[in-house]
Amino acid sequence: MPFDFDRIARTELIPLLSRAPKAELHIHIEGSLEPELIFALAQRNGVALPYADVEALRAAYAFTDLQSFLDIYYAGASVLLQEDDFHDMAWAYFLKAQADHVVHAELFFDPQTHTARGVDTGVVIRGLKRACDRAQAELGISSALILCFLRHLSEDEALATLEAALPWREHFIGVGLDSSERGHPPEKFARVFARAAELGLHRVAHAGEEGPPAYVESALDVLKVERIDHGVRSVESPALIERLAREGVPLTVCPLSNIKLCVFRHMAYHSMPALLALGCKPTVNSDDPAYFGGYLNDNFVALFEALPQLGAREAYALLRNSFEASFVPAERKGAWMAELDAVFAQAAA
Repeated sequence: MPFDFDRIARTELIPLLSRAPKAELHIHIEGSLEPELIFALAQRNGVALPYADVEALRAAYAFTDLQSFLDIYYAGASVLLQEDDFHDMAWAYFLKAQADHVVHAELFFDPQTHTARGVDTGVVIRGLKRACDRAQAELGISSALILCFLRHLSEDEALATLEAALPWREHFIGVGLDSSERGHPPEKFARVFARAAELGLHRVAHAGEEGPPAYVESALDVLKVERIDHGVRSVESPALIERLAREGVPLTVCPLSNIKLCVFRHMAYHSMPALLALGCKPTVNSDDPAYFGGYLNDNFVALFEALPQLGAREAYALLRNSFEASFVPAERKGAWMAELDAVFAQAAA
C-alpha cells in the first residue's frame, strides 16, 4: 500500500471519508423521494395525499419494521406518473450524490410499484435514463439502472415485468429482488433469475436483512447472484461467513436503514466490524435515504462515529470495495481506485 494508515488521525477520518470518491451500489431511487418533492409532484399531477403537509408526512416516518416502512414508501410513490417525474426524482438524488463525492451509482427501480397504478414501464425507464445521462454530462457521475422485482408478488408477475421491460433492455444492466423479505425466500424467483441470466443481465438480491442467513445461501445457490444486498445477518452463520469471504461476494450494507428498521437496536451493535474482520467484502450505501435519515456520507459518518474500532484502514477498504463490487469495466474501476489512493496518500503524508 502506498500509504501508512496509522498516520491518518482519528479526527481526520470523517472529513476524509466525506471527500473521498465512492460508488453507491444499493440505492432505491423511489426511496430518495423527499417529502418536499412528493408534495410538489402531487400538486403537479393532481394527486391527493393523506397528509396535510410536508411536516405531517415526515412525522409519519416512524417505522417499526420493514413492512411499516413499505406501506408509506408505496404511498409516496403514488405521485410518480409522468416521465418528467421520474427524471426529477433521480436528478434530485444525483445532486445529493455529487455533494457526497459519489462518482458512480447503480440505481434500483421498481417497475411494479408503478405499473400497478397504470404507469407504463417505458415511462419509468425513459425518465430515469434521462436523469442518468444528464448526471454524466453535467455532474460527471456515471450510473446504471437495475430493475428490481417485488418479492411479495408472484414470480409470474416478476416474469411478466421483465418481459415488459425488454424493449428498453439497453437501458438497464441487471435485475434485483426487494420488498418484504419475511416469508418470501429467494428460491421463489428461481425462474425469473434464470431468465435474466439468459439475457446477460447482472443479478443481485436482498437477503439476510430481516431474513435469515439461509436466504443469503439460496440467493447465491439458486438465484446465482453476484452481490448480496444487505447480508448483515450472515454473521449468525460461521459457515456462511467463511464462504462469503472465500468467494469474495460483495455485501451492499446500509447502516442507517438497519437501525431505522430495527435490524440492530443501535449502531454500536452493527455487524460491520465483524464482517470486515472476518474477511468479507462489505460496502456502505444509503438504501432509501429520504426515509432512513441520510444519504451516503451520512451513513459513513454514523457508522464511524458509533464504532471507534473502525479506522482509516477500514474506511479505505469500504471505499475500495464499492468500486471493486461495481458492475463497470476494470479500467474504470482502476481509475477510480487510483483517485482514492491519491486522496488517502495525501491524508497520510
